[in-house]
Amino acid sequence: MAETIRWTYAFIDRPRKDFARACDFWTAVTGTKPSAPRGDQDEFVTLLPDGTDPCLKAQGIDTGEGGAHLDLAVEDVPALVESARRLGAEVVADHDDEGWAVLRSPGGQLFCAVGRHGESARPPVIQGPTGATSRLDQVCVDVPPARYEAEVAFWSALTGWESRPGALPEFHLVKPPAGLPVRILLQRLGTAGPASAHLDLACSDIEAVRAHHEGLGATAVSRGARWIVMRDPVGGTYCLTGRDPETGGLPAQAELLAPGPHGPSGPGASVSSG
Repeated sequence: MAETIRWTYAFIDRPRKDFARACDFWTAVTGTKPSAPRGDQDEFVTLLPDGTDPCLKAQGIDTGEGGAHLDLAVEDVPALVESARRLGAEVVADHDDEGWAVLRSPGGQLFCAVGRHGESARPPVIQGPTGATSRLDQVCVDVPPARYEAEVAFWSALTGWESRPGALPEFHLVKPPAGLPVRILLQRLGTAGPASAHLDLACSDIEAVRAHHEGLGATAVSRGARWIVMRDPVGGTYCLTGRDPETGGLPAQAELLAPGPHGPSGPGASVSSG
């Protein structure tokens, strides 16, 4: 039986040299404020909403271009770690004395098991200057083809959440119970390589949200039928998707009119989740 996940955090990983700029952007587009820095090198901040519990954090990293990862919050961290190991994950760093652990999924994606601290109130959707709403609600794990089936099986079993194919064959949704703030989308890539992850925002009007984000320094990279691939001001890739910010799902008519594959330049995985 899967250890019950009580809360989820999406982590925004960005290079330390650009960390302050990245935090300025992500707090602006999520309607949050940064906490005081913490960690041995002040490398962590929590993005704090007003009046509800946080579900977003950011980390300054020393190598690589950054990306995203998940924190899964539970009552019994060792039990979740043991479950993950039985399912094929590797323990990268065990901070048992501090109540958390870093793990690597069978497909190679890092994630963390952490203790829950009473989180229960999901932040609301954010309204932009034109009235369009958005919510950062999804971590998309981009998986090479040889590891895709194993990765789908791993996340489905570890979480115990609803698990079903997306509207296109290269997507699989692992959807949490109502009230948990971050869901998982798995995308099968077309080429071999390491697993990675990016953030997805559900948007009531992706063009209006795009314009707002561009005004804050982001850049549109490519477009699909119901998504826009973006880069934040420090180069991190994320996607704006045409999903309902309240429910996370696609409009009913979009489920029947799935677009063609977006190709390797567009990791807008959540375009087909609903």
